[in-house]
Amino acid sequence: MKFSDVIGQQAAKEGLLKMWHRNVFPHALMLAGAEGLGGLPLALALTQYIFCADKTPTDSCGVCANCRKVSKMEHADVHFAFPTIPPKAGTKGVSRLYMKEFREFVHKHPYGTTFDWLQAINAENKQGNITAEECREIIEILNLRAYEGGKKVQLIWRPEYLRKEGNILLKLIEEPPQDTIIIFVAEELEDILSTIKSRTQTVRLAPIPAHFIAKDLIQKFGTGETRANQVAQISMGSYTEALKQVHNHDNDLFPGVKDLFNALFTGNGIMIMKFAEEWSKAGREQQKNFLHYIIQLIEQAIRARYTPEAPLSLPLMEAQFVKKLASTGVTFESFTKMNEILTDTMRLIERNAHSKTQLHAMAIKLLYTVKNRPVPLY
Repeated sequence: MKFSDVIGQQAAKEGLLKMWHRNVFPHALMLAGAEGLGGLPLALALTQYIFCADKTPTDSCGVCANCRKVSKMEHADVHFAFPTIPPKAGTKGVSRLYMKEFREFVHKHPYGTTFDWLQAINAENKQGNITAEECREIIEILNLRAYEGGKKVQLIWRPEYLRKEGNILLKLIEEPPQDTIIIFVAEELEDILSTIKSRTQTVRLAPIPAHFIAKDLIQKFGTGETRANQVAQISMGSYTEALKQVHNHDNDLFPGVKDLFNALFTGNGIMIMKFAEEWSKAGREQQKNFLHYIIQLIEQAIRARYTPEAPLSLPLMEAQFVKKLASTGVTFESFTKMNEILTDTMRLIERNAHSKTQLHAMAIKLLYTVKNRPVPLY
């Protein structure tokens, strides 16, 4: 994978390249960004750049022997560690036992989540881990000479799964063997041992701009421009979220939002009941996406009201809806309360609560909130 294949993350790419060209590249690097921002693709692109025999100032060539090996995740001096499960009872999970599956997973789903990966190896309800055995193997492998006489790279995906076993790696991280680079790819920095974080240089990844996501969806999947822009706006900079919505939910969510808000502002109880009935028949993920979409539109309405000079990068119909919502008498506090109601409903749906009941209750709460009235507690 080349840097040009990584969606967005221009600032991170430029920062990494600047460190490389100035010969101040850290021996232990932490790429930190939420799910869907491309931490793993960026780590793979960086690794390919490190080994490329004919690199340009801004990217690897993609065609030399080293690039081909790294792109296939088969370079002898590139090592991987990632969450695994015990392959059978009485054994410990280590990454080398799952490398074939991991290569296939990353090639098919470079923006895939840890949950997706664990399901791909049939983890079901088992907890993934990066074990103490894995840590000892990492130390042993990195203390060997490079097979091809150059650098060695150890890529650790989701160091959050190291837990206290990560202490085994502290000396290695602080003083790695010569020409060895350790790259961590993290999503939740607060779940990583402070002793590890203090020994790495962190590069934070930003949400991917919506126009990059929309462009990629149009080019790779033939998504219609309106749908691509809509998805890009509600994915909150996560390409993983955008892919999930495009692949699993091809229908337009906006008409449902219009119907719901018409019912709320007119106080139409029959329409509210119809809303709960119809959306209770959708799958949980579709329901969550719908509610998440409403949250994004409300946030856009807040922006349109309080920073009207900022352009709305929304399709025409959504932009008109947002401006109209911003012009209503709904207070800032009520907008905030609406988002809380929607978020709480999403959480309950995730926990398998009865969706029709939750959606109906949510709509009634929203009805009171858009009118800036407290929700009755009886």
